[in-house]
Amino acid sequence: MKFTLGKPEKLKSRKLIASLFSEGKQIKAFPIKLLYLQTNHTSNFPIQVAFSVPKRNFKKAVYRNRIKRLLREVYRKEKPALYSKVQKPYIFMIIFMGDKMPEYDQLEKAIKKLLNGFIEKIKQDEDSPK
Repeated sequence: MKFTLGKPEKLKSRKLIASLFSEGKQIKAFPIKLLYLQTNHTSNFPIQVAFSVPKRNFKKAVYRNRIKRLLREVYRKEKPALYSKVQKPYIFMIIFMGDKMPEYDQLEKAIKKLLNGFIEKIKQDEDSPK
């Protein structure tokens, strides 16, 4: 598997984003929150993902863009481990909730913790009787 994050893997559909915020579940690992929803999407990839940094915490777009770039990079490197454990299609929104500029190592630990928590959650959901 390639360690890339191409256009088909990015979540852009307004309808899917709206449904993610209305119906999605969340996992938190400060300073990051993961919203996820199991749904069909148009991509051939198992997960479509979007990244967000609130303007309330970072007024300047330069800082918001820098954090989103760091988040994308960390996710891109952790993605193969996630894809090997996911069978159904999901959509993700990764939101940075902190108010200080993060270090790469801090984001890497938080993303790993979030993705492991996500994998545990979906295993529990699959194992539990309906």
